[in-house]
Amino acid sequence: MRGFSFLMDLEVGAIVAGKITGITKFGAFATIAPGKSGLVHISEIASTYVNDIRDYLTEGQEVMVKIMGIDPSGRLNLSIKAAAAGTAGGGRETRKPTPPAEAPEPAFEDKLKRFMQDSDKKISGLKQYSDKKGARRRGR
Repeated sequence: MRGFSFLMDLEVGAIVAGKITGITKFGAFATIAPGKSGLVHISEIASTYVNDIRDYLTEGQEVMVKIMGIDPSGRLNLSIKAAAAGTAGGGRETRKPTPPAEAPEPAFEDKLKRFMQDSDKKISGLKQYSDKKGARRRGR
């Protein structure tokens, strides 16, 4: 019955330790008790935009999660972002992505040149397409 009493502690709003067991495009799965796991949706991983979950989490990493909801089938909705806010720094910090090396801002002339080249390519492609389409209609 000990496992049962532990599961009684799993209630919405509780902050518990979890271990990342799987990573998908839409989120990460975390086990918080033997046989009990839940999903941390990509929007609940960090307070900033998350493009690639692997920039923040790795499988096997231990994190603090907050139970945001439990659906009727017993699946848990978890949040690392809310747990970090709720523990006021007491929880484990998730790995932050390294900022990309800043490239120097291209000069206006370079931007204009690139824009003109792209425009010329698009216009010539459209012109070729319309010439072919017109030739078919004229019976060539």
